[in-house]
Amino acid sequence: MPAGLRQTDPLAPQLIAALRQSIADLRLRPGEALSEKDIALRFGVSRQPVREAFIKLSEAGLVEIRPSRGTFVMKISVRAVANARFVREAIEADIARHAGSLANAGQIEALRDNIADQERAAAADDYWRFNECDEAFHRAIADIVDCDYAWRVVEGARIQTDRIRYLSLSNASPMPLLISQHRDIVDRLEAQDPQGAERSMRRHLREILIALPHIAAAHPELFSDTVLPEHSHALVPTDA
Repeated sequence: MPAGLRQTDPLAPQLIAALRQSIADLRLRPGEALSEKDIALRFGVSRQPVREAFIKLSEAGLVEIRPSRGTFVMKISVRAVANARFVREAIEADIARHAGSLANAGQIEALRDNIADQERAAAADDYWRFNECDEAFHRAIADIVDCDYAWRVVEGARIQTDRIRYLSLSNASPMPLLISQHRDIVDRLEAQDPQGAERSMRRHLREILIALPHIAAAHPELFSDTVLPEHSHALVPTDA
């Protein structure tokens, strides 16, 4: 877990960001107990900002505060993941469509540089670095349409899908497939094909629906439920 908070800035928001990332990348495992004392010592702060961070993370559905028992990382909910993915597709497919009319040569080059970084991470089986590149890739496309609010909504949904992404990368290692899908999205953007970019983004974001039931079955101890909501079944790619 990252340490070293900026003492000149409010501590609770920094703790929230650090703990959120550690939950997203599974360094804090679903169901794991969290100790105010241990986290305060780890980050070199008092217990008050840790308590504030726990409350905010609880409001976000990332931890569960059980009176007289402690605070625990929320287990993964298949339903919550599927619904978060649904929100991501609604927003990011529209972003891709607009980016298909707006992307310039410099932005396309930056996206291809990012894909090269993804390939290096995949070659090294560096799942954490790959996920960083993946997030930067999607953020860069959102930046093309200059819609910060849309990206903030996507970021809120990503934590649900990121935990599945980390599990799928370490188990099925689909990084080459995801890279291929990223490359297809960029090809559509470069061709100034808004509808094609939208379709490619939808296909890419539905990939998780293939892995989700298998991962839940393989790691039942990490999940609170294992059933896809009805609206997701029709979205599973036909080649699944």
